[in-house]
Amino acid sequence: MKVSGEKHKQKQSWNLKRNWPLHVLVMPAIILAFIFNYLPLGGIIMAFQDFKPWHGFTGSEWVGFEQFKRIFEFSEGRQVIWNTLVISSFKIVFQLIIPIIFALLLNEVRVMTFKRSVQTLVYLPHFLSWVILGGILLDLLSVDGGLVNQFLNFFGINSIFFLGNGDWFRVTVIASDVWKDFGFSAIIFLAALSGINPNLYEAAVVDGANRFQQVLFITLPALLPITIVVATLALGNILNAGFDQIFNLYNPLVYDKGDIIDTYVYRQGLLGGNFSYATAVGLFKSVIAFILIVIGYRLAYKYANYRIF
Repeated sequence: MKVSGEKHKQKQSWNLKRNWPLHVLVMPAIILAFIFNYLPLGGIIMAFQDFKPWHGFTGSEWVGFEQFKRIFEFSEGRQVIWNTLVISSFKIVFQLIIPIIFALLLNEVRVMTFKRSVQTLVYLPHFLSWVILGGILLDLLSVDGGLVNQFLNFFGINSIFFLGNGDWFRVTVIASDVWKDFGFSAIIFLAALSGINPNLYEAAVVDGANRFQQVLFITLPALLPITIVVATLALGNILNAGFDQIFNLYNPLVYDKGDIIDTYVYRQGLLGGNFSYATAVGLFKSVIAFILIVIGYRLAYKYANYRIF
């Protein structure tokens, strides 16, 4: 056993010497991750203090869980949690349903030139930032001269304040997020469709099954495992409603329906100077998200045999 252990150590040492350029190559990324992802974790202590910048971490008063209690005592704290759950839940549902439908439809296209053109067009919005798309949506949905409202007015429908009415703001946020990412999200389902055995379809044709029956009894069951994986892993994002998108589209008129945890933390912490309260809200979100991620991976492993290693 001792000889075996020494051989294992020698092998590890040899691998390290042989692959040292790769270790050097990855070192800058490790250093950056440590500086920007791990060192700031020390600031979590602010969530348990009445933090004052001029007193620092050591001089600020320790208040325990008082900041966390305020999350549920303040009506706006409860409201942003509810807004986040509503917006993110609808995003997750539609980002699952629409890509599946799109993948099924695109899979039926036999003209490859048309199929590739459609794929390229629907993938493109994913690579545009919300800064760009936010500006485009502001122009398209403007009450005064926006293309969408001009179209509605042409049919005698009054202009809609999409970005100034809370209910319409939610619809706009969810619809625009689905439009931006459904094409890219469909890639995983298209890959799953390409892995289905063609002999199954040939056997179904021999048995007299039409295209709809083939989709119903062959394609959808084949997509079920990957659908379960995607759905369960999405649980970890239930408290992520999309800071970039909301931040570029929202305004004080829609805070009651459109404000989410991330934008609330930004306003309370960076703009309002309530560092302890903002840290408590952010920590609360992170802990819940971590628990949901663990649950999601467990469910994916149990029902779809999905593993990350």
